[in-house]
Amino acid sequence: MAIIQRIHRQDSNVTGEGLRCRSVPCDVHEMLAPVLPPPLSNLARQRLLQVPDLPLPGQGRTLERWRALAALGHEDLCLAKVLEAHHDAIAILHELRVPVPAEQLLAVWAAEGPACTLRAEHDGGLRGDKPWCSGSHLVDTALVTVRGEAGVQLYKVDASQWHCMDGEPWPAAGMAGVPSTTVRFDGAEAEAVGPINGYLERPGFWHGGAGIAAVWFGAATALAERMQHGCSEGLRARLLGKADLALTPAAALLRELAMAIDAAPQLTHRVQVVRVRSVVERAATQVLDLAGRALGPAPMCMEDAHARRWADLTVFMRQSHADKDWQWLGEQCARQVMPWSL
Repeated sequence: MAIIQRIHRQDSNVTGEGLRCRSVPCDVHEMLAPVLPPPLSNLARQRLLQVPDLPLPGQGRTLERWRALAALGHEDLCLAKVLEAHHDAIAILHELRVPVPAEQLLAVWAAEGPACTLRAEHDGGLRGDKPWCSGSHLVDTALVTVRGEAGVQLYKVDASQWHCMDGEPWPAAGMAGVPSTTVRFDGAEAEAVGPINGYLERPGFWHGGAGIAAVWFGAATALAERMQHGCSEGLRARLLGKADLALTPAAALLRELAMAIDAAPQLTHRVQVVRVRSVVERAATQVLDLAGRALGPAPMCMEDAHARRWADLTVFMRQSHADKDWQWLGEQCARQVMPWSL
């Protein structure tokens, strides 16, 4: 019953229709309860009980960490969104030498833009709106960036200190399981984490960005694997071959970067990170197109997991900086001597 009630509350938050659990007869609840999946927050917490920690970046097992993130992306991008942020928060706290809260689900909210009015007041409280806060209804604590005159300060905030903007719409089918909506702070108590600009200037800022690419990669491989069943010959086999040509170099670059980070964790590896994110984003975009060409509309319309993965990946990948990253990468290449030597 509690699971059904939680699902109804989530539906009410998304649609604003005020759906109440008591409107459904008890015998229907009893019939459906065994087959309904647990809410996303419960599923995420169950996974953390099973696998509470991932290897930290730059400590010799970065590839193992990224393989775990890719496996989450392969399974469910909404679950991956929640757990990748949680593990990123743990890595941030370790790098900034701040204790990690025990038995809490964490998030990282660092998006900015015109809608961001969040500021730190003289008494240390936070006031204003922060957009694009994924999992604001699910998590216990968030690491939140606040830009001021001196730079960007990271804060740790308890969930009791913010207000979710429940009326904010999320009409997209993609990432509907964990919409990224605006959170309002009204004199929220917050603990500063690290020095000003410490969040942005640490090497792990870039290492974590590559972890996001591992999630995209995992989802893209799931789409390509769906192609395997019906693409063994003819034109469809050609399309599967093109998917391989996109994914294999992306995997090689991820492995190469993981080794480089472990060999020199004190460096940002920014050029390699931007390259990896861009190559993986391009590969995943190609696989989305190739899977559609090879399989037609039926899986997108009739297979729940495939349809959700298709929609979720399309939205999730827009976390990429796209052409801005390509421009920056080209500017770096223009300054290098023989940037493509073996």
